[in-house]
Amino acid sequence: MRNTRSTTPIWQAIASALKADMSEGRYLPGDKLPTEAQLAARFGVNRHTVRHALSDLVEQGLVRTRRGAGAFVASTPTDYPIGARVRFHENLLAAGRRPEKRILDVECRAATAGEAWALEIDEGAPVCAYRGLSLADGAPIAIFESVFPLERTPGIDQYLTETSGVTEALARAGVADYTRASTRLTAVLADVTQALHLHLREGDPLLRSTSVNVEAKGHPVEYGRTWFAGDRVTLTLET
Repeated sequence: MRNTRSTTPIWQAIASALKADMSEGRYLPGDKLPTEAQLAARFGVNRHTVRHALSDLVEQGLVRTRRGAGAFVASTPTDYPIGARVRFHENLLAAGRRPEKRILDVECRAATAGEAWALEIDEGAPVCAYRGLSLADGAPIAIFESVFPLERTPGIDQYLTETSGVTEALARAGVADYTRASTRLTAVLADVTQALHLHLREGDPLLRSTSVNVEAKGHPVEYGRTWFAGDRVTLTLET
């Protein structure tokens, strides 16, 4: 009988193996990858299949090619600690990366049932939804959405467009300090919009972080969800 089970395309398996090599430090940023002929011999395939895998890594921003010189590692997964104090800019700077955020949308609206439960407010209460793209060294690593209760963070919709980050915006809204109360990690697949922003393919793996941040008295001030590109970030739990 013919085996009708679907299998991973060989070029995709090669791309995944090379990404694993980068994640483990076998190839560092700036390193030259083996030639197409060497990779073909390693994986037992023809050079066309190797070329397909390398093209996929180039499209993801992980590899750069130079005519006549070969393929070079452009970036490796970023270490991103998750603990009581999670600060995007500080985390990336500590990892030796250049942090950047691009705002996609800031909207004031009514809280959904799920948001109301997480923020301990009434369903339909006014909130500010803040969506954007997180980048490391110019490469997109995550899409985020943060929801703030406007009663506890008055004016934050304006401050988010005027400041460089959430910490400063919250401070201007009267929240001098905040900590992470909970974090939930879930493996999901990228939808069309997420894939477009993160330069991935629809259905590629993402890590979704769902969290709640609280102010000094324990009242929730931020309900956030972040979708990390699974092969560009290594999430580490701090105790």
